[in-house]
Amino acid sequence: MNATPRIAIDAMGGDEGVPVIAAGAALALAADAKLNFLLVGDEVRIGAALAKEPALRAASEILHAPETIAGTDKPTQAIRRAKTTSMGIAIEAVKKGKADAALSAGNTGALMAMSKLALRTLPGIDRPALAALLPTLGDNDLVMLDLGANTECDANNLVEFAVMGAAYARIVMGLERPRVRLLNIGEEELKGTDEVKEAAALLREADYLPLSFDGNIEADRIGRGEADVIVSDGFTGNIALKSVEGTARFITDLLRRAFTSSLRSKAGFVLSRPAFHMLKTHLDPNNHNGAVFLGLNGIVVKSHGGADAGGVANAIGVAAKLARASITQRIAEDLSRFHAHHPAPVAAK
Repeated sequence: MNATPRIAIDAMGGDEGVPVIAAGAALALAADAKLNFLLVGDEVRIGAALAKEPALRAASEILHAPETIAGTDKPTQAIRRAKTTSMGIAIEAVKKGKADAALSAGNTGALMAMSKLALRTLPGIDRPALAALLPTLGDNDLVMLDLGANTECDANNLVEFAVMGAAYARIVMGLERPRVRLLNIGEEELKGTDEVKEAAALLREADYLPLSFDGNIEADRIGRGEADVIVSDGFTGNIALKSVEGTARFITDLLRRAFTSSLRSKAGFVLSRPAFHMLKTHLDPNNHNGAVFLGLNGIVVKSHGGADAGGVANAIGVAAKLARASITQRIAEDLSRFHAHHPAPVAAK
């Protein structure tokens, strides 16, 4: 366990770039004084931001990068410029052991492509998965994966995602045996694609793994607190995530419109302001910022491009927690148990 993790940050990523990244790192450092940073990007702009944050300056090293990855860059274009861009250099720092984790708020496709190429996948893993925390009505958040890294998956991939998601939940939520469920069109065992049904059969037999497989779950139950980990292919997972995020924005916008529609409504808002604030805080994506590419030989965290300083600080906290808990080692150990019982991967359909 590394008590003083070093986080390599793509300081040029995100909608606002250096100012918000630096402010977020300063907040993270204020909450955890044992952190230190490798800030990658335009050294002049980073230096100017650090001049306003003396504590962060003392805990940081600047590594100049002459180029950045744009949001419109294709992954193939990004890979060709991995050695000269702030995103690529941050990932390379993890590969070379100069940092314990990398973080970027930049182009998701480029980050995934460069991370996979530079770090490779852990033994026994076919594909990495993008996992994130979502709020629920239960006692803890929910880990959901895959959220877009793999549009098509076979049964073996889904089982690997379940193992990786459970390891993540054990670390970030302190759960001994996370409840794992497969996202499906119904809870019945006979419903769903062949891949989902085959993955369910494998997980039911895997009582030797540190997880509890609780069967299928439908999309309308995602936020009810009935699962700790929800697994799907990336195509389905990304649509489900965007639907959840869109619904949250719809509710908050609808309430705002309702409370400003008349003088009586405005008076009602004054009385209900504490409840409305609680709702807004619970649904704010900044409070759950920090998606993770699981299954790589290294830790890479993706921040929302539009995250504020608090959101960036939360993503840094996720990276630090995973580094301290050695998540790559935990995943490798859990997968070795599964493959010891199922040495031949399930054939793709």
